[in-house]
Parts: sequence; C-alpha cells; structure tokens
Amino acid sequence: MATAAGKPGNGTKTPPDLEADIKQLKADIEALAKQLAATGEHGYGAARRAAAQGADQLKAQSDAAVEALRSNARDIEEQFMATVREKPVTSLAIAAGVGFLVALLARR
Repeated sequence: MATAAGKPGNGTKTPPDLEADIKQLKADIEALAKQLAATGEHGYGAARRAAAQGADQLKAQSDAAVEALRSNARDIEEQFMATVREKPVTSLAIAAGVGFLVALLARR
C-alpha cells in the first residue's frame, strides 16, 4: 500500500531515505571519532604534564636530600677532625684497634 506521497504506508523508508540516514550515521561516527581523538590527546597531554611535574618534584626532593647528606657529612668530618686535634693519642689508639680488628677479619 502506498500513501499519497508515494511512500509505503507501513513505516518503511525508501532507498534515498536510507542512503541519507547512512550518510548521517557516517558523519556522526566521524564526529565521534574526532571527539574521542581530541579527548585522548587532552588526556595524554594532562598525563604528560602531571608526569613532568612529578619528575620535577622528585628531582627537587632528591637534590635537597643530597644537599642535606653533604651537609651532614661535612658536619661529621668537622667533628671528627676536632676530636683528632683535641685527643691525638686516643684517636691513634682507636685507629690502631680498628686496623687490628680489620686484619683479624681479613685473615678468615
């Protein structure tokens, strides 16, 4: 049964209508693909920025830790040198004792 407009009356579409729908679907799929690509690029950029910031923070923390270790090592060295200057005989005896223990351990 055809309607007055020349279309079937049961709700089916004609081939030109189907072709138009297919073209519209293709356009929608392309738009969706572009949106997904843009979202992916945005996510990648955000992740890259976050990783760079994290790396910068870790570098700053490691630099601070290294500087703190250097400062502590200098302090210990200064204390050691002051002790050796104040008590040279005691320091020499301690060094000899440590050397003797290392020699005993090295023989085994």
